[in-house]
Amino acid sequence: MRALVVDHSDAGPVRFADVDEPVPSTGEALVEIRHIGLNFGELNYVRQWPAGAVHGHDAAGVVVRAASDGSGPPVGTRVAVGMAPHAWAERVAVSAASLGTVPEGVDLADAAALGIAGVTAFRVLRKRSLLARNVLVTGASGGVGHFAVQLAALAGARVTALVGSPERAAGLRELGADRVLTDLAETGDRFDLVLDTVGGPLVAQAWSCLAEGGTIHLVGYSSGQETTFPSGALFGFGEPRSIATYGDMTPTSEELTDLLGFMAAGRLSAPVGLRGDWQDVGNAVQALFARKVRGKVVLDVV
Repeated sequence: MRALVVDHSDAGPVRFADVDEPVPSTGEALVEIRHIGLNFGELNYVRQWPAGAVHGHDAAGVVVRAASDGSGPPVGTRVAVGMAPHAWAERVAVSAASLGTVPEGVDLADAAALGIAGVTAFRVLRKRSLLARNVLVTGASGGVGHFAVQLAALAGARVTALVGSPERAAGLRELGADRVLTDLAETGDRFDLVLDTVGGPLVAQAWSCLAEGGTIHLVGYSSGQETTFPSGALFGFGEPRSIATYGDMTPTSEELTDLLGFMAAGRLSAPVGLRGDWQDVGNAVQALFARKVRGKVVLDVV
């Protein structure tokens, strides 16, 4: 079968290859993949994975063989694959713990956009009550950012979306952002929670805007820059503020099910900024790296 595998050469980060058919274990279903969802991190930091390995973590498709132990969805079920390894292939063996059943009315391509981005935003934002809280989402035009803006607004937060340019602000107010900024200096607000996908100097700037008892959750570092805090910036009185890292790779079925339920109810939309054929993966990766895509890249497996 065909798959996208890790390529460490200058032609990478991925290439097509013929690979062996997956052999499901007793607790795994065999899923025929219809769409794959690309993420900046897994492509930009591809050297963290071995060359030649089937790459990718997010996809959607149909169960063609149920798990032999009886766990998971039956044959014919439409499913979203989230944070599962080796997902960018024509067929994938997946544990039920990494599958979410796609309800009627939800497009499989939209379901493929969830995975890492949707689950990351959901897990961070549900760590505390957000009702009437001030929430800042940096890199709000990206995949995680689009989901975070919507989910924070659903939870009753006052949402500020920070983007890199006016062009990348399109649509964020419609998703629930109360304000959209291109420079954090434009606001004097204090934030109870910051979901940061950018890293670099912006983290120190966000720290200066953090309310007492507030937390910055670091979920990405797309800027690739270092963070330096001015002398004395980490000292303060009042309720402690904190910086939290994120790297939760536990099974995603529960969160996928909740997110797909929101989609079915019309309360959450998939931020698909580029849709195409997986044969054009090279162009899609270039567009993602050049920051020409608002939201997620979803490619059809044909």
